[in-house]
Amino acid sequence: MTTVEIAMMVAFVLALGLSGWKLYAFMPKEPLKDDDTNLQSTQELMDLMYCVIATEIATEEALLEEMKKHPDFDAEHFWRFNHNRLKKLLEKHYLTHPEHNSLEEIVSSLKEETSKNT
Repeated sequence: MTTVEIAMMVAFVLALGLSGWKLYAFMPKEPLKDDDTNLQSTQELMDLMYCVIATEIATEEALLEEMKKHPDFDAEHFWRFNHNRLKKLLEKHYLTHPEHNSLEEIVSSLKEETSKNT
């Protein structure tokens, strides 16, 4: 190996090390304050969705608007909440409760649960 090849190899290794350090140094080490995709935030949205659905909401659009108007909805935390996110929440519900296929079935199920509890 010549001196130039050794210098190039050393420069490459140093650049690779610097790149790795930059990736590590600038990665977030704690959850972001406005992260609405973690498990806790998803559960909060699911609970809010069930609370609003219990008022007999019939369409997804109405559900979205009522969720945004609800007093427990934190607009700063859930600033990215939109119709697509609501669809993902409903899909998660449908996967965990395969007996439900629509909002109407969720409403009737919630009514049955509340009537059993009272």
